[in-house]
Amino acid sequence: MSVAEKGGLTALLRSSAPPTAEQLLRFESWLRLRYGEDIALDWEVDASVRGGFTLSVGSDFFDWSLEGRIKQFSETVRDLSGKGERLLPLIRSAIDDWNPEVAPREQGTVISVGDGIANVSGLDNAAYGEIIVFDKGVRGMVQNLSEGRLGCVLFGDTELVKAGSFAHRSGRTAGMPVGEEFLGRVVDALGSPIDNGGPIRAAGYFPVESPAPGIIDRKSVDRPMETGIIAIDSMFPIGRGQRELIIGDRQTGKTTIALDTILNQKDKDCICIYVAIGQKNSSVAQLVETLRRHGSLEYTVVVNASASESVSMQYIAPYAGCALGEYFMNKGKDVLIVYDDLSKHAIAYRALSLLLERSPGREAYPGDVFYLHSRLLERAAQLSEAKGGGSMTALPIVETQAGDVSAYIPTNIISITDGQIFLESSFFRSGQRPAVNVGLSVSRVGGAAQTKAMKKAAGTIRIDLAQFREMEVFTQFSSDLDEATKNQLTYGQSLMRLLRQKQHSPLQMYEQVILLVAMLNKVMVNVPLSEVNLCCESLLNHMRSTREDICSELSAIGVLSPELRAEILSTAKAFVDAAWPPSLRR
Repeated sequence: MSVAEKGGLTALLRSSAPPTAEQLLRFESWLRLRYGEDIALDWEVDASVRGGFTLSVGSDFFDWSLEGRIKQFSETVRDLSGKGERLLPLIRSAIDDWNPEVAPREQGTVISVGDGIANVSGLDNAAYGEIIVFDKGVRGMVQNLSEGRLGCVLFGDTELVKAGSFAHRSGRTAGMPVGEEFLGRVVDALGSPIDNGGPIRAAGYFPVESPAPGIIDRKSVDRPMETGIIAIDSMFPIGRGQRELIIGDRQTGKTTIALDTILNQKDKDCICIYVAIGQKNSSVAQLVETLRRHGSLEYTVVVNASASESVSMQYIAPYAGCALGEYFMNKGKDVLIVYDDLSKHAIAYRALSLLLERSPGREAYPGDVFYLHSRLLERAAQLSEAKGGGSMTALPIVETQAGDVSAYIPTNIISITDGQIFLESSFFRSGQRPAVNVGLSVSRVGGAAQTKAMKKAAGTIRIDLAQFREMEVFTQFSSDLDEATKNQLTYGQSLMRLLRQKQHSPLQMYEQVILLVAMLNKVMVNVPLSEVNLCCESLLNHMRSTREDICSELSAIGVLSPELRAEILSTAKAFVDAAWPPSLRR
């Protein structure tokens, strides 16, 4: 039976049983009253519509079926989530006061679908970023607004969406379930658990896209986010609320630095979120196992959008992780979030944009690729006391090609962040790990985020290393060196050995201070290079066993007084002289 048309509108009634003549007259009268014109009505049998009917008028869709009324009620109750102890009285009130309404739901039709992208017609009032619900419950997000059609990226099982499928607006933007129960879990970019640990009860939903805190809501970054890595904490300190980029070629230890920083937050009241974008599932599983083995998974959430996931899931993952971090930050907690890595995120966004037929720009990236990351990283902040004093520290990771930091995506993110830790491939291959390049790394927060003890202990280490590197270049072809030059080179080599550190072995602040005081005062300068790291480890064990008072004072006060410095030096010198007597030294 064909659908009659009049006044440019069509009306189609669907139900499992045919309506009576009286019911048809009532429908026609209601349509005339609502739309102000006579609209011919047609009926179509639909066995899936139970306990009522559905009515389509143009792009308006009225669902008065049993399923539709249940959905209405579910949405009413869902809006009450996150009310805490008031939830049960509110649910009772909602049940008592609820009356189902015959409200139109804007409905569209899928024109085409492929590669995780659906083009939809008929949803003329949909907004950018709004969630569109397709048949079978598949959801998508509006990413393109064109005349007569929308471009949506699909989440979930995209095979269920076909050309001709119906789609309707949700009136909501994309959200991420949040709550304390996410700690210790591995979830996908939509917040669903993927670790076989059972369902997660969400305390609420946070929008994945939200404005960054304003200037009035922030305060200056002045508390350290200690990584436990002496090369970073001494020269490129990271503060709580800062954005510090970790950049370098593949296989140079970028993820290890981020992981060690997470391990170092144990017992420091800091929530950690690790977002894996385009990584292998096996790599993420190894990382989760490392966290579990070190007792760090209990304060960490892992959001995984692996390489096997669709580009839409990889695109949304960092924003979902950020929304989860904002939940904890707004509760006054300190959060550390790692984005590993934003190079793959940009590539996923480029693929999405090309599929959505956006104009390509430099290196085929769309014109808004800078905004893609700036609106994400600007959400990291140290909130003011009026806003609870919470913080979110971001450690984005970017992969370079042959050390080229001047490439498009690296330069974009360098300009957004507050500093970068550059990892050099040649250092890594020579055994200098972490392979931090002192010359190209920088922290724009600097000493403001260091404890007084660390600031005083670090002293001239950057200058000493720079002088060593310069002298090393000039003397590499010379065989006749004077004694002062030889001593300078020996001291520089010892400093470089000090900065070598085993992975997954972060050092506490007091341990770093002790080692820096001893090394910068040349207590270990004549220890054989191959035994410098053994000397450092032995010295720390000696200090912990015999001078616990020094360790406790440094940890509690965080100040390196002249008296404390003198005690560290005398103890270290006595230990090194006894363990490495002059006859055994180089």
